[in-house]
Amino acid sequence: MKQENIILDKSFTFAVRIIKLYKYLCDEKKEYILSKQLLRCGTSIGANINEAQAGQSKNDFISKMSIASKEARETKYWIDLLVETHYLNISEKYVQSITHAIEEIIKITTSIVKSTQVNK
Repeated sequence: MKQENIILDKSFTFAVRIIKLYKYLCDEKKEYILSKQLLRCGTSIGANINEAQAGQSKNDFISKMSIASKEARETKYWIDLLVETHYLNISEKYVQSITHAIEEIIKITTSIVKSTQVNK
């Protein structure tokens, strides 16, 4: 039986949402620059969390999870910027939902890094 890993699952689901948002921004809003940045960091979160699972040491794990946490913060920055420049509308449920999702990922990754550093 496969063990559930909440942050792996959340980051993968989030990456899928980011890809769909990227397609929407390109197709509907004709926005290619900011959305490309969002695509890169939004999908990088899960990739780094995935890599951390195979970390060669606790320091390697912490390093990868720290990168994932930083990528999550960058993703929130791009979402906020897209909202502020009216490419995304914060009153839309999807935008509120994806904003909530990235804030949750930031909290979880930050918590994982801090607790792993303490238990080193």
